[in-house]
Amino acid sequence: MENRNFQLDTEWNVIHYPERPQGFGILIIGDDRHFVDSNTSFWMQNEGKSLLLQTLLDAGYTVFYSNLYGKNWGSEKAVRLSKRLYQHVIRSEILNEKIHILAEGMGALVTLKLIREMEDCIRSVVLLNPILSLNHQLELEKDRKFFYKKMVKELSESFNQSGEQMINKIAEVDAPLNSIPIIPMKILQVLSDSRAYKQSQFLNELSLKWKENNVPISLCYMVPEKRTQMSFPILEFLKKYENI
Repeated sequence: MENRNFQLDTEWNVIHYPERPQGFGILIIGDDRHFVDSNTSFWMQNEGKSLLLQTLLDAGYTVFYSNLYGKNWGSEKAVRLSKRLYQHVIRSEILNEKIHILAEGMGALVTLKLIREMEDCIRSVVLLNPILSLNHQLELEKDRKFFYKKMVKELSESFNQSGEQMINKIAEVDAPLNSIPIIPMKILQVLSDSRAYKQSQFLNELSLKWKENNVPISLCYMVPEKRTQMSFPILEFLKKYENI
């Protein structure tokens, strides 16, 4: 697996190069366990993610992503760095300027903001088990005090505000949900536990609103046993929007 690690604004980033490039790029925006350092990354070390990454490379995609300040929870500085990474890659690599985005978990919060700011540069979006609202996520965590306090602490650090300020102003920093630009989007939700089922109810409500706004979104639920087969619907979806 050939890759190049480099720094932007003190954060490590990586570009993975396919053996037979076909000219399209994928920006990955990771979840809370995501990381990149000078030598490796979560997507290189985690068995499931490494398998998906290799499948994307075998299909000819150039894949790139950033550490994005760790657990950023959709902060504006993470959005700015994502845009800067995109500009760096487009300048330095031979790629189509319209990219795909593949985001997992909290990475969806950055993605929703990027869609609004980079609409003309995004070809399609795939979201894996997405967290789409800080406010909704906080509500889910309220019955688990340790995780609730942990999330508030991480939000405080990411947005540089006190925990109390974050709770009071959560709506002001949350990702926009009511309407998003018309970009093809596929959501894959693995129904692994009760929290995933609660999240699926929220996804269903949102998908109805997006359909009213003519957003071309498809929602797919998977059982945990099928998780390793996730690459097939992802590749099929990406290919569908490469002829436009």
